[in-house]
Amino acid sequence: MAETSAEALKTTPLYERHVAASGRMVPFGGYSLPVQYPTGIMAEHKWTREQAGLFDVSHMGPSFLVLNNPSGDAEADHAAIAAIIEPLICGDIGGLKPGQVRYTLLLNETGGAIDDLMVARSPLHPGSLYIVVNAGTKDGDFARIEAAARDKARLTRADDNALLALQGPEAVNVVAHIAPPAADLGFMTYGAFPWNGTTLVIARSGYTGEDGFEILVAPEHAGAFWDALLADTRVKPIGLGARDSLRLEAGLPLYGHDLNETISPTEADLGFAVSKRRREAADFPGAARILAEREGKLSRIRVGLIVEGAPAREGAEILDASGTAIGVVTSGGFAPSLGKAIALGFVPPAHAGHGTKLQVSVRGRAQPAEVVPTPFVPHRYFRKPKAS
Repeated sequence: MAETSAEALKTTPLYERHVAASGRMVPFGGYSLPVQYPTGIMAEHKWTREQAGLFDVSHMGPSFLVLNNPSGDAEADHAAIAAIIEPLICGDIGGLKPGQVRYTLLLNETGGAIDDLMVARSPLHPGSLYIVVNAGTKDGDFARIEAAARDKARLTRADDNALLALQGPEAVNVVAHIAPPAADLGFMTYGAFPWNGTTLVIARSGYTGEDGFEILVAPEHAGAFWDALLADTRVKPIGLGARDSLRLEAGLPLYGHDLNETISPTEADLGFAVSKRRREAADFPGAARILAEREGKLSRIRVGLIVEGAPAREGAEILDASGTAIGVVTSGGFAPSLGKAIALGFVPPAHAGHGTKLQVSVRGRAQPAEVVPTPFVPHRYFRKPKAS
């Protein structure tokens, strides 16, 4: 989601809370959102890694896709709703268990990423999917899904609600106090939980690399819920600046930067998102290209870089050891957890091996860089042991 400078910015249900907390408001994805609070990005970043950071991500696109005429057979109804969304994406939705969430990509006919999104099977209502897309692409995404649904299902947008992300090692303990059953969720699962006369939709997921939760709450309850979370001394509000540095350290792509309609899942190093069943059936958009890329017909791939010196920002050229331009940085900045500059970018596969010595051009000056594994900072997601 690229930033926007459009004059008519939307606000989230928590706008007044951000202003009252002296958040520095900036335009992002068509919304006015806090980039940081008075303590600053570095302190907010470190707090999230050590405690629990609270993010307003209400600019995102949550929605529900529901069959119009369910049969009453839970598995048949799930198969029917999965069959509506699967022709648009590369993920196996039919194979989801109740309450399971899957990261996938909405693809164009040439295999380029229109968006990355989360799709989840309802744990309670057969024939229903919970879908969350990105802010900058949500209108187009929703239009595609509605066109695919035709008269078989209805898409209900929920982007007038508040969507909060509570992230960090203490997040589970905070949630255990607010909505105790939700603390038992495993990574990439979700459910509905009561709180003070409303229902919270809570997924154990996030985009910081930390354990955490994303919580959908009705707008009329959003302020009270935000306040309840911040009443816990382990929680502090965190802005967009730290959200970006956290996801960069976690090696997670940002749509509009590390992903766009020319970049395939294989090129983006997101091959895991092309589910095995879908690969075997070759029944997803751009399958011919993507399957060929998986066999080695690949001209570029996303890599992680440790950069010596000043951070290399988006658009900086990546150079080989001799100084020849071979690629481009798509995300870059300083990693507070590492005390180093890091970047994501695209290079030819011959230059993508871990330990490869490269350079980046920063303000016309070449700086040493090295290809390293991602994530730069290990993920700390909570996965339940598989039942034996």
